[in-house]
Amino acid sequence: MAPHGTEEDATALVADLPGQEPSFNGRLQLKNFMFISKTNSESQVVRRSSRLAKSPSTVSPSPSPSTPSSQPSAASPVKKPRPAKRKVEEITTSTTTSTTTTAVVNRSTPSASPAKRSRSSGGGRSSGYAPPSMYAHLPGLPDAVAPNMLIFFIGLNPGIETARTGHAYAHPSNLFWKLLYSSGITPVPCKAAEDRGMPERYGLGLTNIVARPSRSGAELSRVEMDAGVAALEAKCARWRPEVVCVVGKSIWESIFRVRRGRPLAKGEFRYGWQDENERMGVVEDDDAVAEDGQRGRWGGARVFVSSSTSGLAASLRPEEKERIWKELGDWCVQRRKEREAAGAGVPS
Repeated sequence: MAPHGTEEDATALVADLPGQEPSFNGRLQLKNFMFISKTNSESQVVRRSSRLAKSPSTVSPSPSPSTPSSQPSAASPVKKPRPAKRKVEEITTSTTTSTTTTAVVNRSTPSASPAKRSRSSGGGRSSGYAPPSMYAHLPGLPDAVAPNMLIFFIGLNPGIETARTGHAYAHPSNLFWKLLYSSGITPVPCKAAEDRGMPERYGLGLTNIVARPSRSGAELSRVEMDAGVAALEAKCARWRPEVVCVVGKSIWESIFRVRRGRPLAKGEFRYGWQDENERMGVVEDDDAVAEDGQRGRWGGARVFVSSSTSGLAASLRPEEKERIWKELGDWCVQRRKEREAAGAGVPS
């Protein structure tokens, strides 16, 4: 008796099946889940992603043998993807292991940075100008003056700390009092709280070209600085100091502009002693009477332009400021000795 399940029995069973190759169609019915375009029953197109179709690194799969060619027909056009809002430039960098695609925004996109502001506006006002009403709550600073002054210092205007304390050059970063001592103008170190006694003690007076306080010189207008020149001339004519020290280039620029009707030309400015014809407070009236009792004409005070002592002024190095102030200090020391020897009664 032949054993069960022999090779001859298996061949006979296969011969009894229908004339098809073995498949899963009969049980899983995979073709029923395949997407087929309904616009044209004769043109069956497999739907694929447009991104995958355009990518250079993607290889399109071969069409299924059970479907027609995937090329779309005229009757069933494929929708094109919407263009991007901004042009994008693709830069592909190939390496031995991978390919990197970087999106770069089109260079024609306008810059988001605002246009540069003008450094000055109309009326001689800088871009940082602040009206007097902003600091109207702060008190002004009275001048420190007396007859027979050796040097009359002209500052820009009171700063915030100066206006609050009521003393000249009061901000800790201001170098005025340090430079007075290091240059020899004062024989001992002095502080801002001593400003009222400087005319009597050392023959040094203090005033400003602009009376109103502000946080910095940028908050002043050129017009109000020029308007203060006439008052300076009147003070010099009244008190008749030997020397006027203009503390800062911008102050001298205003004085020069008012006198000449034009700004300083390139190369005209210099620190230190100015020409003899630049004297301030010249008196031509024979009947004029000065504060110290002098009568008649007066040739005016000689002018020395020093560097600014403000902590915000950084155009000069500390050693350059020391050198400028030392020139005035040497003159002051020598002149004070001459006055004492002549018995003029000048404070030492």
